[in-house]
Amino acid sequence: MSHKGSSTLPPGPKGLPFIGNLFDMPLDYPWKTFAKWGEEYGDLVSVKVLGQTYVVLNSLEHTIELFEKRGAIYSDRPSLTVCGEIAGWERTIILSHYDERLRSLRRLFTPLFGTRKNVEQFVHVLEEQSHHFLLRVLNNPKDLEGQVRKSAAALILAISHGYRIREEDDHLVTISRRANDDFAALTLPGAFAADLVPTLKHVPAWFPGAGWKRYAQVARENVRAMHDAPHEYVKEQMAKGTATPSFVSLHMSECITDERETLIKDAAGSIYGAGSDTTVSAICTFFLAMTCYPEVQKIAQREIDTVIGTDCLPCYADRDRLPYVNALMLEVIRWHPVAPLGGYRRLTQDDVYKGYTFPEGTYVVPNVWKFLHDPETYADPFQFNPGRFLPSHDRNPEMDPRSLAFGFGRRMCPGSNFADASIFMSIVRSLAAFDISKLVVNGRIVEPAQEYSSGVVSHPKSFPLSVTPRSPKMEALIRAIQLY
Repeated sequence: MSHKGSSTLPPGPKGLPFIGNLFDMPLDYPWKTFAKWGEEYGDLVSVKVLGQTYVVLNSLEHTIELFEKRGAIYSDRPSLTVCGEIAGWERTIILSHYDERLRSLRRLFTPLFGTRKNVEQFVHVLEEQSHHFLLRVLNNPKDLEGQVRKSAAALILAISHGYRIREEDDHLVTISRRANDDFAALTLPGAFAADLVPTLKHVPAWFPGAGWKRYAQVARENVRAMHDAPHEYVKEQMAKGTATPSFVSLHMSECITDERETLIKDAAGSIYGAGSDTTVSAICTFFLAMTCYPEVQKIAQREIDTVIGTDCLPCYADRDRLPYVNALMLEVIRWHPVAPLGGYRRLTQDDVYKGYTFPEGTYVVPNVWKFLHDPETYADPFQFNPGRFLPSHDRNPEMDPRSLAFGFGRRMCPGSNFADASIFMSIVRSLAAFDISKLVVNGRIVEPAQEYSSGVVSHPKSFPLSVTPRSPKMEALIRAIQLY
């Protein structure tokens, strides 16, 4: 059964009176459920939840047509009552509405991150921070995720605010982690009734059962601190004449108004908040893939050893000489995308498409995970195979997943060039430095579960692995650098 009787909307699961498809909406791995709906109802699927219309796009063709060619009306974000409005995440680029303020925020990114050439001005920071990452992992391989998180935060803070972290108990790293943890909790599907019934936002925080609102108010303070604390640090350093060049110091060196300063602060907070969390997901996926696919790791390491040698670490300038490692990075991005649903859009006016009428306010969901696992685009899509992106005598490379994973149209990730460069540096240097393998306990191999969280940013769940230096020479090379 489906609601095909509604001629203005695409087909989809049949809902119940009043609540619609409330009980059909998946809480875990929604991208997989949406893909199954696509097999049953077609590439365009619609559902209604308490009167709110959702249209799921299971086809890249539809997504390009709507998000890029009709971007003027498909670039807004839904109003998330708890995460966006109460907790304050709507001030970041991630949840900002599509308006002049968002366009102003995005313009701030262009001089630093607009092109690959722009990003090259940060190569020295990328190389320094990736070396620090290797040392952290070497010193504490059992806490891989913790070291990835710390290193991602260190890199972002260095670029956004010219800040060097303390290795232990750094207050800005702690603020970032709290805010990102809040965002993950606040955006879980179906977590808060107030997102479905916005009038619940008026419930007093002291009211019995309103613990969700008290939590959101604490989260708001964490968002405020994530924006204010590093910004004040830069202002103090600029006043002393000791500020390290950064995103904030570059823009603050101009003659600016209070309004402009708020934009700079919010743009930098967006880098600091979202950038670190998404990079963590990609790098952890890389380590999971290398644990599960040792033959891929060996091919990449042979390429590095042949081109670079074993007496030094690869540099960013070596990138174009390492086609297999580049392909491996692309496969990391494709195999499990950081944001499997890419970010909902809100339609700002009625639109007619493929014979259907989408009403203003419809939430439109691009199933990026489905696009990246479509067998019509990627052969044997659930296998981790970097070779798919390399040309051969009998076939062309498959589609570059970055054109899908980093977003579409007017909401494409403004830091995508920098994210691409930072992920590559972490991957290529980890391959040069470490052997990554399955953990062996009491003579038995512990198989890692390839499981992920269901959040807006999806992370691998903790998995066992072994990370060891490839040689005593490489260990000495890693230890030659000193942390702050």
